[in-house]
Amino acid sequence: MNSSASDIPWLGRLPQGWRRALGAISVLWIATALGAVMAFLTQALLARELGPAEYGLFASSLATVTMVAPLAGFGLPPYWLQIYGVEGWQGNRWLKPSLRFITGSTVLTLSLVAMWSFVGAPLDARPLLLLLLPIVLGVLAVSLISSQLRLEERHYALALWQLTTPGSRMLVAVVLLLIPSLDGRFVAIGFSLISLLVAALALPRLVAMMHGGIQLHGHGPRPSEPMAGPSPSVARLWSQAWAYGMEATLYPIFFQVSTVLLKYLDGNTQAGIFGIALGVMMAIYLIPSTVYQKFLLSKLHRWAVHDQNKFWKVYRHGAVAMLASGIVVGLAMVLVSPWVVPIIFGEKYRPVIHVLAVLAICVPVRFLSTALSSALLNERHMRYRVLAMGLSAVVVVLFNVLLVPRFHEMGAAFATVAGEMSLLLAMYGGVRWFHARKLV
Repeated sequence: MNSSASDIPWLGRLPQGWRRALGAISVLWIATALGAVMAFLTQALLARELGPAEYGLFASSLATVTMVAPLAGFGLPPYWLQIYGVEGWQGNRWLKPSLRFITGSTVLTLSLVAMWSFVGAPLDARPLLLLLLPIVLGVLAVSLISSQLRLEERHYALALWQLTTPGSRMLVAVVLLLIPSLDGRFVAIGFSLISLLVAALALPRLVAMMHGGIQLHGHGPRPSEPMAGPSPSVARLWSQAWAYGMEATLYPIFFQVSTVLLKYLDGNTQAGIFGIALGVMMAIYLIPSTVYQKFLLSKLHRWAVHDQNKFWKVYRHGAVAMLASGIVVGLAMVLVSPWVVPIIFGEKYRPVIHVLAVLAICVPVRFLSTALSSALLNERHMRYRVLAMGLSAVVVVLFNVLLVPRFHEMGAAFATVAGEMSLLLAMYGGVRWFHARKLV
C-alpha cells in the first residue's frame, strides 16, 4: 500500500511550506552525508595505500591548490545570491560583466599556481602542484552551478551536483587500491581529470545562464519583456564583489593552512596525520554548511530585504539548534574516534585520535559561528567578515609557527582551535555591532 509524506500524522499537520522545506533539507542532508562518506572513504583509501609520508605530500599539495582556487571567480558565486536576492530578474544585467570577470580571474589564478610551483614550492611538491592545476577549474564550476541551482531552488539537482566530485574521486581511490603500484601522481592526474569533466558538464548550463536562461525562484514569473537596466562594468562588479571574493579566498587559507605549514615546518608525515584529522572535520562541517549555504542562503538574502521578521526568527532558532547539535556531534566524535580511526586508517594513523580530541572543541564553535554569520550578508557586513576572517587566519598562522616546531601535529590542532574561537568571537561582535537594535 502506497503512502505519502502527508500520511504521517504529525507531518501532515505541518504547513505546506514547512513540509517542502523539510523535504528539501532532507534531500540535501542525504546528499551531504553521502558526499561526506565518499570523501571519508577516499581519504581512508589514499592514506592506507600511500602511507603517511606520500599522503602528506599529496594532501599538502592539494591543500595549496585548493587554498588558491577561490581566486578564480573571486566571490562571484555568492555575490550572485545577493544580487538576485535584491534585484530579482533585473539581476540578469550583471551576467555579461560576470563572464569577463570569471575569465580574467581564472587565468590569473592558474598563472599564480604555476608560478608558485616553480619559484616557491619545494622540489618534491612541484610535479603534484602542476598536475593539480585543473582543480581550479573544477572548484570554480562547482561554485558557479551551485549558486545557479540555489537561485532556482532546485534542491534535488543541487544534491546530485554536489555528489559528482566526491563520487568520482572515490573511484580514483578504488583504482589505487586495486593497483597498488600506482602512486600519488596517478591520484593527482585522476583528480584533475575529474575537475576537467566537472567543468565540461557545467559549461552548457553556464552558457545558457549567460543568455538569460536562469529559472529564478521567489521573484514571480519571468518578465515578458527584458527589464530595463544598464549593464554594469567589470570595475563596478569588482567594487561590489571583492569582499565576497576575499572571504572565499581567506576561508581555505584559514582552514587548510595548518596542513601546508606542517609540511613546510615539520615534514610530510606530520602533514599526513593532520590532513586525516582535517578531512574528518571537513566532513562534519558539511552539516551546518548544508543548512546555511545550500538551503537557506538564497532565502536569507531575499528575507533580509523583503521579510525581516522571518529573517530574524530563522536566525534565532538556527543559532540555538546549531549550538546544541554541535555539542552532540563533537562529543560523539571524541567517543567513537579511538576505535574507528585504527580500523579505517590503520594503526600507523593512531596519532589522529589525539588530534581529533582537540579539534572536537571546534565543532560546536564552528556550528554556532556559521549560524551567527548568517546575519551578516550585505556588502558592509561582508567587509567586516573579510576583516574577521583575515584576522582569524593570522591567528592560525601565528599559532602554527609558534607551536608546530615543538608540538608537531598537536600544535597545528591547538592553532586551529584558536582560529575558530577568534572567528566565533568576531562573528558575535559583528552581529552585536550591526544589529544591536534587532537583538534587544
